[in-house]
Amino acid sequence: MSSVDTRNVGRDSLFLFAQLTLDGQAEPVRVKVRNLSAGGMMAEAGGMAISRGDRVGIELRNVGTIKGNVAWAQDDRFGVAFETEIDPKIVRAPVGTKTDTPAYLRSTSAASPLSEEERRLRKL
Repeated sequence: MSSVDTRNVGRDSLFLFAQLTLDGQAEPVRVKVRNLSAGGMMAEAGGMAISRGDRVGIELRNVGTIKGNVAWAQDDRFGVAFETEIDPKIVRAPVGTKTDTPAYLRSTSAASPLSEEERRLRKL
């Protein structure tokens, strides 16, 4: 896709941190992810020298390490095109969540050792 074609791709605007490793470097660098789509992301890395064409690995929560190439770089911000598509909603989900139901909506009675009748009885 050309740069004009990619402007219509859906993106999630967000603010989260990720670990970025440049090919040839052992130490990952913490970057701020500003927006994310299935095919790439825009991030910000203060003081890190990143240029177009650099190969990178990005550790995204709930997804793991994704390989990609720097598509553009300007000042502290840069864009990465992923080698494989991801589901950006998985990255936004809380870490370790096994269910789609938020914790504040889950029933606590299922974990209670008391029977339903015992829970209804009011002790005085």
